[in-house]
Amino acid sequence: MLGMKRFQRKKEDFTCEHCGEKVQGAGYTDHCPKCLWSKHVDINPGDRRAGCDGLMKPISAEVVRDGYIIHYQCEKCGFKHQVKSVENDNFEEIVRLMKEALEH
Repeated sequence: MLGMKRFQRKKEDFTCEHCGEKVQGAGYTDHCPKCLWSKHVDINPGDRRAGCDGLMKPISAEVVRDGYIIHYQCEKCGFKHQVKSVENDNFEEIVRLMKEALEH
């Protein structure tokens, strides 16, 4: 879509639909820092135009130069997406995802 911003900042608080954690949004918050689950709401970050609203399961994680990438798959439509982890993400969950990926 011509003229649409690729990233749109939306400062929204939410309750994680997977674990019930109350999450305070920072403007680019797109997943729960406790369980790492997300929700399929965007086509481009922050646009809220996906129309799916399925839960995005964290399926793997990998190390990158300056942190970690978390890989997701929507449980409703199968869409796959990845995001960089943030400082307050549950490190034990990231490690668990990396271990699971190595076991498969």
